Amino acid sequence: MRLAFMGSPDFAVPALRALHGAGHAIAAVYCQPPRPAGRGQKDTPCPVHRAALELGLPVRIPARLRRDAEAQAAFAALDLDAAVVAAYGLILPPAMLAAPRRGCLNIHASLLPRWRGAAPIQAAILAGDAESGVTIMQMEEGLDTGPMLLREAVPIGPRLTTPALHDALAEAGAALILRALAEAPVPVPQPEAGVTYAPKLSKADAPLDWGHAAAALDRRVRALNPWPGTVFRHAGEAIRVLEAEALPGPAGAAPGTVLDAAPSIACGEGALRLLRLQRPGRAPLPAEAFLRGFPLPPGTVLQGG
Repeated sequence: MRLAFMGSPDFAVPALRALHGAGHAIAAVYCQPPRPAGRGQKDTPCPVHRAALELGLPVRIPARLRRDAEAQAAFAALDLDAAVVAAYGLILPPAMLAAPRRGCLNIHASLLPRWRGAAPIQAAILAGDAESGVTIMQMEEGLDTGPMLLREAVPIGPRLTTPALHDALAEAGAALILRALAEAPVPVPQPEAGVTYAPKLSKADAPLDWGHAAAALDRRVRALNPWPGTVFRHAGEAIRVLEAEALPGPAGAAPGTVLDAAPSIACGEGALRLLRLQRPGRAPLPAEAFLRGFPLPPGTVLQGG
């Protein structure tokens, strides 16, 4: 089948490799332009760009598509059977959505209609969902509103992190898009009930609020690492919490109070034991090693981030 592939981050790479490995003719790979990265701030191609070059596939990196008639005409000239889209990062205008004979198929990292939007993986963990999954969706102009072709659930275990769920969903999406192209399932409209949205995350989401329940903060630590991370402040430093676990806590302790040498921190309900921490500009450390250079004596009251 003659395809275009449109994606940018690591999540999209397994699908690109699967489509190429299955023998589909990938006429062009669309991805975000190189961005400054690393200490030298050199322009660095995104993961899909690097994978496409490795596979010998032609890459296109338009800065925009809407109101760009030339880019839209170039896409139409590819004479595609379908376009596969996975976390591309640009909105496709109606002319491009309609250009391929089978339209544009999106690999979305949730069980639609739950968690439409920009951060569905993190949202599922934050909410304490028992499962997430992948939906192959026929794209239309609305935000993740198109009819569904296939869905596959992935369980969310009690200690699952965003990186682990990300990788599981990326692999599931790669397998599912091959099935969708081969089987051409009948599109099913999304139900109107149960729609939720996962807004884009920012650094403003990083501070830990000790007034929340420890179980919610544990999910937050697992959901928001590696980015934007979760932090609290002490002695003028923003300390990153990379791993933690929720425990029962004593009644009446003020939220943010260090309860013991573990260290465990009193929360609005229960306590959060800190397992791995990082000071600014330093390496991540297990809590025991961290405390040797940055003590948190019992009775200390920690601030949010």
